[in-house]
Amino acid sequence: MTSATQSLRPQLERARRAWRASPLPRFLTWWGGELAALLPTSWRALFGGGKQWYLLQRVENRWELRRAGAAEVRAQWPLGSEAAIEQAALAAAISDVDRQDLRLALLLPPAAVLRRRLLLPRAAADNLPQVGAFEMDRQTPFRAEQVYYAVLELDTPAPAGRFFAELVAVPRDTLDPLLGELESAGIQVDAVDVAEGVGRLGVNLLPPGRVPHRSHPRQRLNLALAGVALLLLVLALAQWLDNRTQALATMQAQVQAMQVEAQQVAALRQQLQDNAGAASFLVQRKQNRVTMLDLLSDLTSRLPQSAWLERLSIDPSGQVGFQGQAPQAAALIDALKDSTIVRDPNFQGSIQPDPATGKERFYMVAQLRQAGGKATAAPASAGSGAQP
Repeated sequence: MTSATQSLRPQLERARRAWRASPLPRFLTWWGGELAALLPTSWRALFGGGKQWYLLQRVENRWELRRAGAAEVRAQWPLGSEAAIEQAALAAAISDVDRQDLRLALLLPPAAVLRRRLLLPRAAADNLPQVGAFEMDRQTPFRAEQVYYAVLELDTPAPAGRFFAELVAVPRDTLDPLLGELESAGIQVDAVDVAEGVGRLGVNLLPPGRVPHRSHPRQRLNLALAGVALLLLVLALAQWLDNRTQALATMQAQVQAMQVEAQQVAALRQQLQDNAGAASFLVQRKQNRVTMLDLLSDLTSRLPQSAWLERLSIDPSGQVGFQGQAPQAAALIDALKDSTIVRDPNFQGSIQPDPATGKERFYMVAQLRQAGGKATAAPASAGSGAQP
C-alpha cells in the first residue's frame, strides 16, 4: 500500500461509513429489486450478477460448503483428501455460478476467535485498524503481531460523541494452518469470517498479503459503458444547447425583423398624422379664409353703381388695396364700414379729380376679416379692371 493510499484511507473510510449510514443504499436496493421484478426471468438471469458468497467451514473431520444464508450443504469432502478431489467437489457445487461473481469465505467457529466490545470516541472511527492494535494489549492477552484482527463498527445506540465497536481477533497459529491447507489444495478464499447462525459475522480476518487478486472484466465493461453513456449524455446536452442557440438566433432575427417593421409602421403612422394635421390645417385655413368671390361680391354690393374699380390687390398679410373712380369718393368709407368681409377702410394718399370722366380718383386700403369676423391673411393676388 502506497503512502498516498494510506493518506486517503481515512477519508475513504469516512465516505464509506457516511454512505452506509445514509438511506440511499437501502433505496437503491429496493428500487433495483422492483425494476428486476418487471423483467422476464430469462432477462433477470442474463442481467443479474453481483457477488455471490459461499461459506467454507471445517466441521469435525470434514469440510462443508454452503451458500451464504442457506443451511443446505452444497458440497463436502474429508480432511486430508487429495487436491483434485477437493477441487472437483468445489467445482461441482459452484458450477452454476459465474466465476466473476464467486466469492469464497472461510468460516471460523466462534470458539476459535476472541471478541471484545469497545466503547470508542467518534473520532476513532476514521482509524479503526490502529485503534484495534492499541486496544489489543488492553483487551486481550495477545499482542497485535500475534493475531489477525478486525474492528467492526456496531449500530448499537451509544452515548453522545461515542460509538460501540467489536474487536475480533484470531491467533495466527490457529488460522495459518487452515489457510495453508486450503492453499495446498489450490483453493483461495476471499475472506475469513466468524460463523453466526447460517451466515457470517461480517468481518474479514484474512491477512492483506493473502487476499487474492481478481480481474474484473465485467467491471471494466461497465466502466466503458458508463463512459459511453456519459459521452452520449454530453453530446445530447451539446446538441440541446446548439438547438437552443439556433432557436435563440432565429428568435433574435425575428425580433429584429419585427423591430424594423415596427419602425416602418411608426414612420407611416407619423407620416399619416403629419398628413392628417396638414390636411386639417388646410381645411381650417380654407374655412377661415375669405375667398376672392366673397370679397368681390361684398364690394359689388356695397359700392355705388356710379363707381368702378380699376385695380384690386391682396397681399399675404390680408391687406386689400383697390383703386378706382367714384363721383363722391369720400362716401365710400360709409359704404364699407358695415362690411363683414373687410374692416378699417381708409384712403391712402389724396383724392384727385379726373378731368376726363369728371369723377374723383381714389386708392383705398382695408383689412380682410376671417370667416368668424377676425382679420386674416389671404394669399390671393389682385385682379385689375374690375367694375362694380
